[in-house]
Amino acid sequence: MKKRIVVALGGNALGNSAEEQRQLVRQTAVPIVDMIEEGHELVIAHGNGPQVGMINLAFDKSQVAMPFPECGAMSQGYIGFHLQNAIREEIKSRGMNHPVATIITQVVVDKEDPAFQNPTKPIGAFYSQEEAEKIAAETGFVMKEDAGRGYRRVVPSPRPIEVVEDRTVNSLIGAGQVVITVGGGGIPVIRDGIRLEGVAAVIDKDFASEVLAEMIDADFLIILTAVEKVALNFGKPDEKWLDKVSVAEMEQYMEEGHFAPGSMLPKVEASVAFAKSGPGRTALITSLENAKDGIAGKTGTHISL
Repeated sequence: MKKRIVVALGGNALGNSAEEQRQLVRQTAVPIVDMIEEGHELVIAHGNGPQVGMINLAFDKSQVAMPFPECGAMSQGYIGFHLQNAIREEIKSRGMNHPVATIITQVVVDKEDPAFQNPTKPIGAFYSQEEAEKIAAETGFVMKEDAGRGYRRVVPSPRPIEVVEDRTVNSLIGAGQVVITVGGGGIPVIRDGIRLEGVAAVIDKDFASEVLAEMIDADFLIILTAVEKVALNFGKPDEKWLDKVSVAEMEQYMEEGHFAPGSMLPKVEASVAFAKSGPGRTALITSLENAKDGIAGKTGTHISL
């Protein structure tokens, strides 16, 4: 049975350079097109944390001023360029005919969101503590240690309210196109009357994907991760993998502190929000290679009312 599906890809899975990304998206395209071949309507979202940070840093080093929202737009453009061409090529190789389009997407946030006072979203490259302190002194950037891997710049991560281009996305889906949108969580904007003003932030792509999925009345929200399923007590002797879970159960697990704030927690929070948003809506957390089987209910963690 045909489903309307929003798939959220992680920015870290897209590589650390344009050439590496170009190679990786060819692999990414295969399981995506598997889902399209099954007859599903697909909307693809993606992260951009590493990419937008590298773009911003490159401009800083060249001493050419470039506002952060414009850097986000650039990351949407070049990631979308690689993704849409890889997906189009895979579609054509199977004798199918589905156009693929990337939408430069803006996402409205609240200018009073407390996230603006507490930057938490890591972007760009990793640095030693000494390098990070030097960058902070020279640029005023906020640098924080990231999961034992080094120091990175952090920017605010406000919650998304609405996707500005949702009607455009809906029109393209209705015309049989595969749509790449809310790249990097979308370009964060605040409303000023009829004007939209970009702000220096990165929206979590899982939360942006959830808002989009609601707005286009999707059946499935698939949030991709490195593991096949979500686990309780991950990596411990009493580890337990989750298959089909109710919203109430998942909310209890969150309250008990089972999911890491910078890792699985936002994926679970976004999944729960989507599953709660209406009857018949299912969130699926799994790996990309298991997404097709996950839709069929054979694997992954399914969250529903």
